[in-house]
Amino acid sequence: MKLSLWHDGALLYEGSSNEDGRCPTLSEGRSLPAGAYRLQFLVADYFRAQGVALPDPPFLDVVSIDFGMTDDGHYHVPLLVSPFAYSTYRGN
Repeated sequence: MKLSLWHDGALLYEGSSNEDGRCPTLSEGRSLPAGAYRLQFLVADYFRAQGVALPDPPFLDVVSIDFGMTDDGHYHVPLLVSPFAYSTYRGN
């Protein structure tokens, strides 16, 4: 799935998750300061590429997750998504 990471209005990362749904290149060699961030996932494009018939317009097109990071280290932000719902949390 294509995704992007934003901080203070600046694009920090743009890429895709792997077949396991992870994005290891997002954090490679990258140290992020504490602050407010946004992850954006292009979910409609993903489901269309999987052959899922979506309404026009799709119920979910882009899912944005706004979250804050303190300086205490590793963040794992999973997105569980279907064409009509999503859930997220701070993982380990």
